[in-house]
Amino acid sequence: MTTDTRDTDRGVPPGTDAPAHTRFDRRDFLRVSSLAGGGLLLGTFLDFDGPALLGAAQPGNAGALAGEFMPNAFIRIAANGTITILSKNPEVGQGIRTMLPMLIAEELDVKWESITIELAMSNEAAYGRQVAGGSTATPTNWEPLRRAGAAGRQMLVAAAAETWGVSAADCTTEAGVVLHRASNRKASYGELAAKAATLTPPALNTVTLKDPKDFRIIGKFTAGIDNRKIVTGQPLFGIDVTVPGMLHAVFEKAPVFGAKVASANLDEILKLPGVKQAFVVEGTTNLAGLMPGVAILAETWWHARSARRRLRVTWADHPTAQQSSAGFASKAAELFAAAPQTVARKDGDVAAAFAGAAKVVEANYEYPFLAHAPLEPQNCTARFADGKMEIWAPTQNPQAGRQLVATTMGIAEADIAIHMMRGGGGFGRRLNNDYMIEAAFIAKQAGVPVKLTWSREDDMAHDFYRPAGFHKLKGAVDARGKVVAWENHFVTFGEGTRFAPAASIGGTEFPIGFVPNLTFGVSTMPLGVPTGFLRAPTSNAIAFVYQSFIDELALAAGKDPVQFRLDLLAQAATITPAAGAPPVAVNAERMRGVLQLVAEKSGWGTRRLPKGSGMGVGMHYSHRGYFAEVVEVTVSKSGEAKVVKVWVAGDVGSQIINPSGAMQQVQGAALDGLAEAFKQEITIEGGRAVQSNFDDFELLRITEAPPVEVHFRTTDFPPTGMGEPALPPVIPALTNAIFAATGKRVRSLPLSRHDLSWS
Repeated sequence: MTTDTRDTDRGVPPGTDAPAHTRFDRRDFLRVSSLAGGGLLLGTFLDFDGPALLGAAQPGNAGALAGEFMPNAFIRIAANGTITILSKNPEVGQGIRTMLPMLIAEELDVKWESITIELAMSNEAAYGRQVAGGSTATPTNWEPLRRAGAAGRQMLVAAAAETWGVSAADCTTEAGVVLHRASNRKASYGELAAKAATLTPPALNTVTLKDPKDFRIIGKFTAGIDNRKIVTGQPLFGIDVTVPGMLHAVFEKAPVFGAKVASANLDEILKLPGVKQAFVVEGTTNLAGLMPGVAILAETWWHARSARRRLRVTWADHPTAQQSSAGFASKAAELFAAAPQTVARKDGDVAAAFAGAAKVVEANYEYPFLAHAPLEPQNCTARFADGKMEIWAPTQNPQAGRQLVATTMGIAEADIAIHMMRGGGGFGRRLNNDYMIEAAFIAKQAGVPVKLTWSREDDMAHDFYRPAGFHKLKGAVDARGKVVAWENHFVTFGEGTRFAPAASIGGTEFPIGFVPNLTFGVSTMPLGVPTGFLRAPTSNAIAFVYQSFIDELALAAGKDPVQFRLDLLAQAATITPAAGAPPVAVNAERMRGVLQLVAEKSGWGTRRLPKGSGMGVGMHYSHRGYFAEVVEVTVSKSGEAKVVKVWVAGDVGSQIINPSGAMQQVQGAALDGLAEAFKQEITIEGGRAVQSNFDDFELLRITEAPPVEVHFRTTDFPPTGMGEPALPPVIPALTNAIFAATGKRVRSLPLSRHDLSWS
């Protein structure tokens, strides 16, 4: 399969130049646009670190063909009525390529079936921040992109009103047509494009947005625009790209992270069939950048892969070879025996609260390193010519990739063009762009276009893993069953107060702010293993620990786990934070709402389950979303656990933009969390990852996937993201359900480590 790399895949009209890839200031952006000629000036610059910023508009429209109307960077209307909407953010399966254009199309007031959607090039000057991570796309774009669509609609109405000599206030729109009902006149957007292109765009903060009751696209079940291509195997992903004259590359790196090449049998490799080049890459010491290794370039990927099997590399010694998962666990136990190195939070008098408590509970929890394991391994295609670099990459963070290539290779950012290709999964892995710098470096050194494709083993052995972590917890309840004290000593990775990537925990994580006497201490240990952000970073681990321990406290208090949480949430109003402490992050009412909803929908406390079956609950706030989940599980006497069903209740604000995509994201998050809990871990031995493929890092199989019932609670808050916050609660809901079924408390993951048998 091949992906056509002509202009139609660059997010610009065929026959026109691709947009400049540089960081313009707002004045420069408007000036450059006005000099481009033809059509309407790109009059809006969307600054996604703040409100929409506007510039004075003049005639002239960058990139527009004769008769086209482009009110802003996201909309293109041709004279023949063809409407194209640019989707600005990377797509890695989270549905953003469909959802973001829905916002524009709704306010532009067009038929969804009538538009064409293109994935934009990486160009933050035109589109604002382009990233897939942190479930930020919805809260960041909800209003700005709607305003972009509304601005286009307002200009088309103005064009019709001027043509007909009527008031714009007397005109309406419907499905891509402007109507003047008093005179029974109408004109399609295509007919009005040329006239609209001569008008001055309105200031975005002046346009009128639709009342939600009038939405025709937002809130409707909408299939992903790429679904048919995906299920029919059409070229769409980064791994499908081909460019003329390219060679296929593989890149061998040391199993021990960061080790350099001491020697390699390159003379033998260069004699093998299909091999064109082979050379050593010196690399850098940046674990997130260009690592040392050996590149092999061949006519086909199979030739390159076959040659790699004959490659013999001697690797230099590296200090990370002394590190291991067993060593980390031993060091954590040593650190637990002493006071925390840093006290990150202290409320009330913890010692006095423990001394006067009715019951005290202590427990240690831990969780392993995890790989992201996207189904599409890392890949990138790069071409260097005339001092400029052109890249095709399934990246979640293209601008960071551009900066990495620029700083590593000494190429100006303005001379690096990045085509954002659809990614076959990401889950945070493609926020790092190591594969991009590898392809770019190899292409420049080789002097030919290069397509770099990692193997599954590369992907597993050279990930940026979710960090492992260790917690020593102590909690207390009074005679009424109220939580009066909480203590956590968290052992993680880093040096002092500088944490390894994704290895920290925020100082406002629930139940902070809900317990009157609380301390949160942290100790760190050095790490040479690369770490990064996995779906629902930090939350995917901390929810397991905290929500499991809350169940332990509920048991000590003799209370139902759901009611215990509701009581704990009610404590917020009675607690005064320590001086200078950050405010409580969790909105107790919103969390209470999803907890009550999931209890109702799952029949919590009303169903009688057979022996060996149990229900567990978990809740968590992360990435602006509130989720509570219930898991029902059965465990055979021999210890085989099977999830019967998962119930999910979520609150992500006032509007579910695409219910189809939202349901898919929530169901996928729950199943993803179950897979992590049951079987997944990366074990480090001798400074390298032990697991290498899906045979020893297992994904959830179809036969293991339970039904996931999803319910949303709408509240009067701006809409927020969906991809991450639904994952964390399912893990403790599962482990709490296992305790209910067997009486065995799970305090470490994965479950495959544990004997769950019962009698």
